[in-house]
Amino acid sequence: MSASNVEIRQFSCLSDNYGVLIHDPDSGTTIAIDVPDAAPYLAVLEETGWKLTDILITHHHWDHVQGLSELKEKTMATVTGPERSREVISGLDKTVEDDDDILAGPFEIKAIATPGHTLDQISWYIPSLKLAHTGDTLFSLGCGRVFEGDMEMMWASLARLIRKLPADTTIYCGHEYTAANAKFALTIDPDNEALKKRAAVVASLRSAGKPTLPTTMGQELATNPFLRAADPGVRKTLGLEEASDADVFAEIRTRKDNA
Repeated sequence: MSASNVEIRQFSCLSDNYGVLIHDPDSGTTIAIDVPDAAPYLAVLEETGWKLTDILITHHHWDHVQGLSELKEKTMATVTGPERSREVISGLDKTVEDDDDILAGPFEIKAIATPGHTLDQISWYIPSLKLAHTGDTLFSLGCGRVFEGDMEMMWASLARLIRKLPADTTIYCGHEYTAANAKFALTIDPDNEALKKRAAVVASLRSAGKPTLPTTMGQELATNPFLRAADPGVRKTLGLEEASDADVFAEIRTRKDNA
């Protein structure tokens, strides 16, 4: 496998979800990550002639798995997802827990448990491609709502991604939320020049009907307030100069929930 030959297709699903296909022409391996809807996947597979070999699932929410049964039935792809949802997600062939490695064709893929949004959430990392899919844990300029875990758990998961994913990692995720996230981010980090510039780019992309994803870990570290709990400017804006990073994150997430 040559990373330079690998093809990646991102496409819209449902109202604001994204589907992702990763194809290695040398081995014929094609990987799907989450299946909000089978039809867009099947359309891209037909257009490209790729044969789907593997499906990776990040978590059990309906808008990430509702197309799984149809896509698996029509492609016979192998499905891997979180062990914690073995009984919840129908169609899993293999399951993973935190720090497990799997092979899909030539790709070594690392499972990083990032609970908070849900307890079963797995972020998938492919080091050879410098690529990760963070599901609904980390968004462009945002993070997922904390539904099943708690704030401390969600912050710990984001902190794990900060530690494990190099700055040049390309980040894919589940939803196109960046424009709304940018407006909120500016209320938390108003003096961040990199954020101001990025918000302008995001507005331009969305006005042209173009996606704001993928992003990079470096870009998120510089502009995403949910990853910047230690930043003195963010802390000053919130009036939490002496608080823990987890408490600063919790305040930001609470403000976003109430925005």
